[in-house]
Amino acid sequence: MHKRLALLITALLLAANFVFAQTHSFVRAKDGSFSVDNQPYYFVGTNYWYGSLLANDKKGKERVIRELDFLVKNGVTNLRLLAGVEGEGFVNGVNRVAPALQKPQGVFNKDILKGLDFLLNEMGKRNMKAVIFLSNNWEWSGGFLQYLNWNGQIPDSIFRRKLNWDELRDNIGKFYTCNACMSAYKKQVEFVVNRTNTVTKKKYKDDAAIMAWELANEPRPMRESAIPSYEKWVSDAAAYIKSLDKNHLVTTGAEGYMGTENVDVFKAIHSDKNIDYATLHIWPKNWGWFKDTSIAASIDNVVKQTQTYIDVHAQAAKDVNKALVIEEFGLPRDHHSYSLSASTTMRDQYYNVVLKALWNSEQNNGIIAGCNFWAFGGAGRPSGKDIFWQKGDDVLGDPPMEEQGLNSVFDSDATTWQLINSFTQKINGLNAKN
Repeated sequence: MHKRLALLITALLLAANFVFAQTHSFVRAKDGSFSVDNQPYYFVGTNYWYGSLLANDKKGKERVIRELDFLVKNGVTNLRLLAGVEGEGFVNGVNRVAPALQKPQGVFNKDILKGLDFLLNEMGKRNMKAVIFLSNNWEWSGGFLQYLNWNGQIPDSIFRRKLNWDELRDNIGKFYTCNACMSAYKKQVEFVVNRTNTVTKKKYKDDAAIMAWELANEPRPMRESAIPSYEKWVSDAAAYIKSLDKNHLVTTGAEGYMGTENVDVFKAIHSDKNIDYATLHIWPKNWGWFKDTSIAASIDNVVKQTQTYIDVHAQAAKDVNKALVIEEFGLPRDHHSYSLSASTTMRDQYYNVVLKALWNSEQNNGIIAGCNFWAFGGAGRPSGKDIFWQKGDDVLGDPPMEEQGLNSVFDSDATTWQLINSFTQKINGLNAKN
């Protein structure tokens, strides 16, 4: 009898310890910082948005395993992932990524998320954390344009063709006043957040491999007139996710004032009680900080503009008492080449600026808590047959509307990995000491 009682007590203690470990291994956010198990958490990560899609077949799974091992070996432990693709075929002149989670609106292919199931399980084995964005401001995964098309706000004749910038702004901005679109968005959010992983049998909301849910990739008001409805959507969407999942952090996916029209809007959306931390994206090429192929000639300006952009938003994050993650930053290879034989001297110099900002922040218990470079190309390689992605090509970090090899960091980019590794050893080492 005593032996049975001892075994029962042991089993209960083991169960309690398991629950405790599960409860306390989630990333927490408080007073402008992250923690895991009550220890400070700073990280170097990457954008691996396609990982959830890649892992849907045997060959893809094998590549994912190799690439995760490579990342962990180099100290990269945080991955930013796409939850799912809305719709299929051409949108804004681009053949979006595939396969689709929703083909017609509201009809979900649950088998598509088996790739994400696999990826999260493998990440959990390696003590990696995922940030999962739940939709997209941009067309390459369907996103807001697809919801607008499904709900009669954009006809096919406009939806399929290439839009100019003003047309794109006018159309995407309609999302925040389209009640049917926002309702459909919430259905996808609910479908993903409430999922039970087919590999681990664990609900996503109970999985500590997930760090955060992100409202969307780079959600923008697009026009100043849409700012009030945009701010309301951020607040409503964040509250909805929190109502489904109390364990995980929630963030916006915003770029900073380049995407929110001004710093005040950036601060407003990140001051919301259901937004746990602030995000920042930095794109020197897209924002005209250098022209054509003259990266080297403009590198001083690129560095100066980047540092200023970081400083402005670090102060804004301090003002709202939220940690800041620089979750996208990238630069083409030297001479704007798409060839893997081209050097990455300017990119390495640029990465050094962002990684150093993170390292300095960690040393001083600062507000910048993580960074995710854009993007990991891993073992994939551009086909060389066409500048843009074609069916059958390897999936890279560059979405299909961008030149393949434009911003991807491949596993063969030795100098870039030496640089990243030099910082992850220090950053992860300091995490371990705290």
